[in-house]
Amino acid sequence: MTKKTFLHDEQVKLGARMIEFAGWMMPVSYSSIIDEHKTVRENVGLFDVSHMGEVFVQGQDSLEYLNKLVPQDVAKLTDSKAIYCQLLNKQGGIIDDLIIYKLGDKKYLLIVNASRIDEDLNWMVRNKLGFDVSIDNQSHNYSLLAVQGPKASDLMEKMGLKKESQPEFFSIKRAELFNINLFVSRTGYTGEDGFEILVKNEFSELLWSRLIEAGKEFNLKPIGLGARDTLRLEAALHLYGNDMDEETTPIEANLSWSVSKTKTADYNGKEVIQEHLKTGGSKKLIGLKMIDKGIARHGYEIFYNGEKTGVVTSGGVSPVLGENIALGYVKNIKDICTGSIVQVMIREKLYNAEIVKRPFVQKKNKAT
Repeated sequence: MTKKTFLHDEQVKLGARMIEFAGWMMPVSYSSIIDEHKTVRENVGLFDVSHMGEVFVQGQDSLEYLNKLVPQDVAKLTDSKAIYCQLLNKQGGIIDDLIIYKLGDKKYLLIVNASRIDEDLNWMVRNKLGFDVSIDNQSHNYSLLAVQGPKASDLMEKMGLKKESQPEFFSIKRAELFNINLFVSRTGYTGEDGFEILVKNEFSELLWSRLIEAGKEFNLKPIGLGARDTLRLEAALHLYGNDMDEETTPIEANLSWSVSKTKTADYNGKEVIQEHLKTGGSKKLIGLKMIDKGIARHGYEIFYNGEKTGVVTSGGVSPVLGENIALGYVKNIKDICTGSIVQVMIREKLYNAEIVKRPFVQKKNKAT
C-alpha cells in the first residue's frame, strides 16, 4: 500500500502533481521543474521530505556500535555536529548513505533514505549483538521539511530563529517555533544553504502553512521531486539506487573524502575499503557534460575508444548551465580522466561527451 505523508492534502491543495516514489505518494512538481529549480537557486524553496527515515540510536555502546557500521570516525563527532557517511556491508558495498547527528552523550540520530529503511534496520539489528545499545525507529512519528536556497536563513529568522541562534553547517539543534519543539539542522540535498526541520507529525501542517505564509516575502515556492533531482545532480550529490548500491564502495563512488584515513576501530568492509583507498577499485564515478546534442539518461552505456567502458547512473538537463550533464561509472583506468572524450549510446547512436570536474554548479553550502 502506498503511504502518504501528513502533508499530502496540503500539497494537493497547492496543485501538486503526485507520483509514487519509494512507496510514498510524493509531489513531483507544483508548477514546472525549471521554475522550481530556479526558485531554490535564486530565492528559497520548501520541500516535504517526510518519506525519509529517522532512527535514534543510544546506549552505553552507541559510539562503538556506530563505528562498526560506517567508515567515518564517529568518535570525532562533538555534540550537535553531524557527518555524512555510508552504511557498509561486509564487502564494503553501500547499503545506504546517511547523516549521523550527535544529539548528546551516547545519543545519535540517523537520517536514512526512504527506500532503504527496512534494509537499514535489518542490517543494524543483525550487527547489534554484543553491544549495549537501543535502536528506535521513529520514522512513522516525524515529518521532515527542508527549507533551501540563498534566502533560507532570512526566512528562518522571520520564523523566529535568529541568525545568531541558527545551527552552523552540518550541525543540529533543538529549537522552538510557534511553541512547537523541534530539531533544526543546517543540511540539505541541493547544494544551497538551507535547513531541515524535524517535527512531530501532529505539528507538520501548522509548520508548513506558517512557512508558506512567512515565505511570501522571499518568493518562496513549494518544490517537488523533479527539481530536487535536478538540483542534486547539478551539485553532483548521489542518489541511492542510481549512483551507489551494495556492489559499489565509497571509494569507487568518489566519496573517499567521507572515509576516515586514521580510524583505528574495525568496521564492516574495512579491509576492502583500505585496499580501494590504494587502488581506487575496479570502477570510478565521473561527471559528464554532453558535447553533442543529446541527453544521457540512467542506464545508457558509455564507450571509450570504441569499447564499452561503463554506464550512466544519473543524467538530465542543467537548468542553470543550460547544458546536458550526467554522472556515470567507467572502468578505473588512467586514460579515462578529466578532459577525456567519451561517447554515450543514445537510441543506438553514439554521442560525444566530455569528462568534467564535479560539482557541475558551485555549491553554496560550504560542503566538502
